[in-house]
Amino acid sequence: MLFAQTIVQPKQLDYSSVGILYNQEKVIELRPHTNGAAIAVQFGKIVTFYKTHYYQFDFGLIRHPKEYRQSITFHSGNPFTRTSNSFTFGKQNNLMVLRGGVGNKIYFSDKAKRKGVAVGVDYEFGASIGLLKPYYLHLSRLLDDQVTDYVSTERYSKDNADIFLDDSKIIGPASFFKGFDKISVIPGVHARVGAHFSMGAFDEYVKAFEIGVMVDAFLRRVPIMIIENNTPVFINGYLSFQIGKRN
Repeated sequence: MLFAQTIVQPKQLDYSSVGILYNQEKVIELRPHTNGAAIAVQFGKIVTFYKTHYYQFDFGLIRHPKEYRQSITFHSGNPFTRTSNSFTFGKQNNLMVLRGGVGNKIYFSDKAKRKGVAVGVDYEFGASIGLLKPYYLHLSRLLDDQVTDYVSTERYSKDNADIFLDDSKIIGPASFFKGFDKISVIPGVHARVGAHFSMGAFDEYVKAFEIGVMVDAFLRRVPIMIIENNTPVFINGYLSFQIGKRN
């Protein structure tokens, strides 16, 4: 007697459709980078599990690579000394940046995906607006009698360069908020690319981080420092932390 034997193969799961259970995601991103930081909001459309297309808007600060904060200790003829508040020597402007861009997250790690972690690449590009805010210092000056001193709050100019760059005359920085009425604008563009890791790939809540490189380029040299070379291009490594929600 002959018996026929049938082998039934288990049906393979189609993971390519996973992810379209959600249509959109909204994300808040904190992005410290080599010379500054940024905070962003991101609005994404989930095309498939493998691809999310998004629009992003962020605000950030960029420092010159050569700027650093320091304090000066003043000695007098008595046992008492005075230390200035921390300031950046030789700085003339703060650079703030508004960015708007479009980007894509492309996932490519099937094995990691089935464990709940999606691994891929994230890239973005768009337009930028550089906002230059003058940097103010509290400076020690003398009255006309050349004996009595007083405190003057000033931004850098060619007329006060001798005292602005004399660290013995610097008492400390003015408030960060001083100078917002003197902001000037420099247009630019930006781009970034990084490795993207999303935990809980099937979850309602977004939990992800990235590591990558970002570039900001402006139409002219950005005058952040007085005595250092300024550049129109800033290249920084970044580490991004993202939280949000899918629906």
